[in-house]
Amino acid sequence: MAIDLDYRPRLETMKRLRPEGDEAPRPELALEARRRQPRITPAEAFDGRDGYVEDFLGEFVVPWPDPRGRRARDVQPLADGSQLLAYSHFSVMMSKSRRIAMCVGVNISGGESVKIERTADKWALDGRLPVECQVGEDLYADNLLDRGHLVRREDPNWGGDAATANEDTFHFTNCAPQMAAFNQKTWLSLEDYVLKNTRQWKERVTVFSGPVFREDDRDYRGVLIPTAFWKVVAFLSDDLKPSATAYMIDQSRELGSLEAAFGRFKTYQRSIARIEELTDLDFGDLKNYDGFTNEERANGTRIEAVIERASDIRT
Repeated sequence: MAIDLDYRPRLETMKRLRPEGDEAPRPELALEARRRQPRITPAEAFDGRDGYVEDFLGEFVVPWPDPRGRRARDVQPLADGSQLLAYSHFSVMMSKSRRIAMCVGVNISGGESVKIERTADKWALDGRLPVECQVGEDLYADNLLDRGHLVRREDPNWGGDAATANEDTFHFTNCAPQMAAFNQKTWLSLEDYVLKNTRQWKERVTVFSGPVFREDDRDYRGVLIPTAFWKVVAFLSDDLKPSATAYMIDQSRELGSLEAAFGRFKTYQRSIARIEELTDLDFGDLKNYDGFTNEERANGTRIEAVIERASDIRT
């Protein structure tokens, strides 16, 4: 049989060959894939950030908490060998095993506070860390988990770089998974109290925050979800004496289901010494200025106080 080398198949007889079972290309899927590409802030965009300042309260120097034991081995190192990601007026120390922050620290200047309206949230990964070292958007899709700010959005928004600080807070390095009812009620009420009083008296305050990592934390989409969060506040009292207080909020009841949120629950004022035990972070001399820690030392018992209203907070 002779083969016609000049033969050209007509368009209607041509058929695209593809593996059996494959679907035809769908442009909308390619568009969705592009949309799901993570937003990454380039490393060079953070040049010049001041980060957390230890002598922000003048002679009352508040060093960064020192991780100890297994926490010291769990700190995610940066390319330059340092341990802290510096942003405008705050810093973040990441956990290598959890891929979220181990501890954040922020300096708040009430007298220079700038109110910035919240617009559409645009969370991004930090280009100073490999993508695989950060928990990103995939964890929060189609569930009741909130992207909980560890450094509250408004806290570092002061001075001439307030707008930059506001944007800096929307990085996943400053984010921890929290149930919506927890993030929008319990945690928020405590943060409101701290910021409101800082603005009212135009004071300076230093705040550390972070999750409590437990062995039995629930695994969800490959991420262990913290069930408790802590906060340590350092400031000068009315008589200008160094003071510090600590708080802890537990969301274990709400995490009983990621499909249904429960109501508000208790917030506790705790000792800084107890926060140290739970986090393996050493706050150094800061606990000496904490009334709860000093009371525990004197009585040899652990104490906690339930906070239901601002007047319950002991300083």
